[in-house]
Amino acid sequence: MKLYTVSEFAEKLGVSVSTLRAWDKEGKLVALRTPTNKRRYTEEMFYRALGIKNRQEPQKIVLYARVSSSGQKPDLENQLHYLKEFAAGKGLAVDEILSDVGSALNYKRKNFLKLCGMVTRGEVKTVIVAHKDRLVRFGFDFFEELFAKFGCEILVVNKAEDMSPAQELTEDLISIVQHFAARLYGQRTYKARKLTKTVREALASATDGQAEKSAAEQG
Repeated sequence: MKLYTVSEFAEKLGVSVSTLRAWDKEGKLVALRTPTNKRRYTEEMFYRALGIKNRQEPQKIVLYARVSSSGQKPDLENQLHYLKEFAAGKGLAVDEILSDVGSALNYKRKNFLKLCGMVTRGEVKTVIVAHKDRLVRFGFDFFEELFAKFGCEILVVNKAEDMSPAQELTEDLISIVQHFAARLYGQRTYKARKLTKTVREALASATDGQAEKSAAEQG
């Protein structure tokens, strides 16, 4: 059976060492003791501690922004500025600002993972994002429901500007092509750019053709 030291257990749980010591003294989570009177914790205590920790009401307001590439960093700054102004206008005091540069299809983004960890530890009350796809390209509803189970609301600022189903599907397909083209050829290679451009033009042509067909049928 693995035993964790106070510092190891505090890091694993996401709380301070002083919090663990307080829980021990208060009888909330009594630590095991070594022959030299050192505190030790087990895996079973970890899950018990999660229950203790999640009884607290989530408090933090977190802004999350993302762009796909380093060339879009000015857009990232604009996005963050916009989110700050939105929060201020709603009278929300922002506790933390997180951002990533990377594909929305990459679920291993550093600060995205940090955000998920904060939410599942019961720390976050509200996450504010500019658009759904700033958080994830696919599965937004899943994350919205998951976060809600931990008392966290995802506040999407630009709901009114959501794309039509056809536009959204087009952007999803292009995002997939860009992601895998970058993995095959590298982010900035001619082949990757050419493949993405070809797919974008083909989708635009198909959309235009469908629009013309619908117009003709209605006429």
